[in-house]
Order: sequence, then structure tokens, then C-alpha cells
Amino acid sequence: MYLRRTSRRNADGSVVRYLAVAHNERVEGQTRARVLMNLGREDALDAEGLRRLVASINRYLGEEPAPAGPGAAAGELVITSSRALGGAWLLDGLWRRLGVDAALEELLGPRRYSSDVERVLFALTANRALAPCSKLAATQWASLDAAIPGLEGFSDDQAYRAMDLLVEADAEAKVQEAVFFATANLLNLEVDVLLFDTTSTYFERDRPDPDVPGPDEPAAVEPAAVAPGEPGAGRDEPGADAGGTAGAGGGGAAGFRRYGHSKDHRPDLPQIVIGLAVTKEGIPVRVWCWPGNTTDTSVLPQVRAGMRDWKLGRVITVVDRGFSSNANLAELRRGGGHWIAGERMRDRSGDAVAALSRQGRYTPVAENLHVKEAKLEDTPGVRWIVCLNPAEAVKDKTARDAAVERAGAEIARIAAARTTTKTALEAATDPKKRKRLEAELAGHAKAECVLRDHKALGRWLRQTPEGRLALDKAKIAAEEKLDGKYLLSTSDPHLAPGEAALAYKNLLKAERGFRDLKTGLLLRPVHHRLEHRIRAHVLICWLALLLTRVAENAAGESWARIGSEMDRLAAITLTGPAGTLVQATEPTDRQRAILTACQVPPPPRITSLAPR
Repeated sequence: MYLRRTSRRNADGSVVRYLAVAHNERVEGQTRARVLMNLGREDALDAEGLRRLVASINRYLGEEPAPAGPGAAAGELVITSSRALGGAWLLDGLWRRLGVDAALEELLGPRRYSSDVERVLFALTANRALAPCSKLAATQWASLDAAIPGLEGFSDDQAYRAMDLLVEADAEAKVQEAVFFATANLLNLEVDVLLFDTTSTYFERDRPDPDVPGPDEPAAVEPAAVAPGEPGAGRDEPGADAGGTAGAGGGGAAGFRRYGHSKDHRPDLPQIVIGLAVTKEGIPVRVWCWPGNTTDTSVLPQVRAGMRDWKLGRVITVVDRGFSSNANLAELRRGGGHWIAGERMRDRSGDAVAALSRQGRYTPVAENLHVKEAKLEDTPGVRWIVCLNPAEAVKDKTARDAAVERAGAEIARIAAARTTTKTALEAATDPKKRKRLEAELAGHAKAECVLRDHKALGRWLRQTPEGRLALDKAKIAAEEKLDGKYLLSTSDPHLAPGEAALAYKNLLKAERGFRDLKTGLLLRPVHHRLEHRIRAHVLICWLALLLTRVAENAAGESWARIGSEMDRLAAITLTGPAGTLVQATEPTDRQRAILTACQVPPPPRITSLAPR
């Protein structure tokens, strides 16, 4: 039982307050206030006397004095804010458990800063995982919307300073190395298979970055805003190396955001290339950034050299078809390493044709995976593995048969229309009619050109010496032999064919990492223009991916579900005459299960206390 105060605002703006005797009672599992007696307007009553009366009644009943409701009277606590706590608390627990905080503090050195750089970097990482937005918006999120353990808030200048220090500390990938080894030691990760792939991310701007001139060169002129592929399209040197050197002049560097092959299907926009290495469990190991015109075939030597400095021991690197040049594969074998690589089947190379034509029985590995091994005398030290997906073979045949039937029907229709038009043209004598029929005949030729250039149907057609279209039966027969198949090669002499195929299929985890970076963590849009800030942004996204992937593996749920559930755990700020305290809501059973799975303790009931 307690004294309750309510208020009402009049039309003239004045506020009238009323007092009542109330008692809390539980109704259907929830606590609700029950008004026992209305006492009238506060300004007309002896409020202190009534409080003594209520306290006396409580003592008579043997009850503890009830905590006052918000805004009830002087001396009571008032709820001043409510912020999401659970998601940030879980990520902070993983951040500390994986040793990211200690690694950053060690690498940042003993220098003193006006803000806690490690806490600011954690806040930016948590923002990327929970509510991705620009760095300026992240300052408001951390101050008003989320409760970041150990940090009340920060400014945008402090955020940019922390990003600059992060890139400076990670100049030789020291941050990533320290963070990964701390993670590997804690989670007992076996880095025996390394999955690597690249992607690109574009920038909403009209021009690529200009080249940075060398010390003896004139200032660079920003390239003209023309479409890629046209003369002067600003693609620079297509063979630019992974380090980003311009290759022309006296040692200047190429711009960072450049035109190149876009994996987002946006060749009209400048981009950068991002490389990601993950373990077979999907835990990100390291991330790289290169200029946008960097090709896949040019990055593996730098990747291999960087990972060699980490001294991981014997590692099998798994790469896709775009990296399987002889020079790249030879680089991966240096230092005792091995590789598993996807191979192109349709380029009609001698090794691929020989491996695919080698006789042998398939060994079932899984319902959707059968394998057979082929060893070629011309490639000593290389094993070839043909993989077959029976369900995919049926799908390929069905799609091809439908396309071939459609193409054949279109060829027959055009041929019949041409014959009809020719017959009518031979019999026509009226000049106007002949002109119309000649236009129709030209239209049939144009229809053939359109059919030949069709993306889905044109691949099954060939052009006869007379210029007519016909089904390419040789190509159709060749494609039938490749239904549901893909070809791998490996240098490891001890790896079973099934294990090599499963390791290659794990490249999907690297692709999923890119997908999560671009969708869940919103790698794009990138609200930065300076190269070192772009690199810092990518590195923060990598840290967020690391934390979310560890949480997913531990809890057995997607991060979207984990983050949504944990953010329902809130931090309530209560303010009164004696000071301010921050109290966490009671975790639900599901929230406790997630915290337990991630080995993170639940937040204390009182997370902060600031007496006046």
C-alpha cells in the first residue's frame, strides 16, 4: 500500500495533481496498481500526514514499504530513459572472452587518449552488428538507444580518431593476427583448411579516385566521368598489382576506388575489392582490401605471403576457379602448403578434358555428392576429382532440353515465315507490295540476329555457312556430359577425394560471410572517401562478423534471431534525489539460454550507481 500521485493538465496549461491510496496486486502474473481511496487534490491535503498514515498502515499489516511509482512524490525515483542492453552485453562478453579488448589495448600502446579507444571501437563494432548506420548516427545510437558497457557515449571526432588508430595498429595485420590467435586458442580452432574468396563493393559516385602522384610527378587530374568500357573510361591499368601501385611515372600509387569487374553487377560505379579468409567452421581469419581494378589472379601471392607470416603450419588453401592459374597454385605450395581448387571444365583445356573423360565409378559421399578420382601422367603431384550432384544433373538436363526445344521452335518459325515471304515476293508485281515484303524479309534476318544474341538460347545455336541458324548438336552433346558435374584439383597426396570435395563445398561459408557483410552488417553504403577510413570501416565489419559468427556457432541460431531476442533485455535509468541508478530487466529463459551457450554471464541487476 502506498500513496499514489496523478496529474492532469488543464486547457490553460496549469497542472492539477491528485492523491490516492493504492496497493499493488498481481493479476494474471502481472503487477497492477489498485486504487483503494481517492483523496482529492494534492494542494488541498496534508500530504505529509497522509504519507505517515500510509506508512503506519503498512507497518500494521507487516508489509515492507512499497517503492514509489514514477513521479509520485518528492524522494521517489523517476524513470528517465530505457536503452537496449542485451545485444551489446552479449557482444561485449564475447569481445572480452575472445581477448579482443586485450589485443587492441596491447597494440594501441601506452599512449593516453581523451577517450577510451578500445570502448569506442567496440561500440562501432556493436553498432555494425545490431543497428548498422553511419558513424555519425552511431554516436547517437550509443548515447541514446543502446547501453554500451563501460561507455556513456562518444563524439564523431572520437569515432574517426579511433578508426585512424585501428588502421595504424593494423598496418601489418597485427590486430587481425592477435585477435584471431586469441580466438583460435579459446575455441580450439584447427586452421588446417583455409577458405579464401573475394568480392567487390561499390561506391555511389560518378568518378574513380585519381592516381596519387609520386614526389617528382605533377598533381593527378581526376578521371572524367565516363561509362566503363568506353575510351578513357578510367579503368587504369587492368593488370594493376594487388598492392595498388600505378605502374606509371615515378612511383605514384593508383587510386583506391576504381572501375573493375563488379561482382555486384554495377560496372558503372567505382569499387574496391575485398578478400576474406575463413576457417572450415566459418570463423573469419583475415580480411584484405585492394583497389577496385585488382584481378583475382593477382592477389593470391600477397594473401599467401601475409598468411605465411602468421606461421599457421601446414594449411590447405581452398580457392575457386578464378584463382586456379598455374602461378597461383605454385605459390600456394611454397613452404609445404597445399591447395584445393575449382577448375574450369568448359575451356576445353587438355587436363580438364582428360580428367573428365577418365573412366571410373563414382563413390557416394552424400546424397547430393558423388566423387571419383583421376590421376594424369602429365600432371604429377596433382590429383583431379570429378564431383557429381545427381539432383543438379537432372535440373541441368531439364533446363537445357527446354531451352533447346524453344530455340528449335523459334528457328522453325523464322524459317517458315521467311519461306512464305520469299514466295509472296516472287509473285508480287506491285512496287509498294514488293517494298513491304522486302522489309518483312529484312525483319526475319533481324529476328535471327536477336535469337543468336539471346542469353539463354543463343548458346545452343550455330551459324551455317549460308548465314542461317541451326542447333549446335555438338555443343549440346558436350554439355550433356557435364550435367551436375564440377571439377577439382588438389596437391595434397593424403586427402580423401570425398574430404576434398566437402572442403571445396565449404567455400559457401566464405560466400555467406560476404553475404552477411553486405546485408546483415551493411558493409555498403560506405560513408567514407579516404582510403584509410574505408579500410577501417571494412575492418570494423570484419570484427562484427567474427563476433556474430562465434555467437551463431555457440547458440545454434542465426544472428538476426539472437540479436532481436537479446535487444529486448533493457537497461532502465532511474533518477531520484539521492542519485541515479541503471537497472537491467530480468532476462527471459531464452535470453539466459543464449548467454549460457555463449559462456557470457547475465548482466547484474544494478549495472550502474551514481549517488549525488
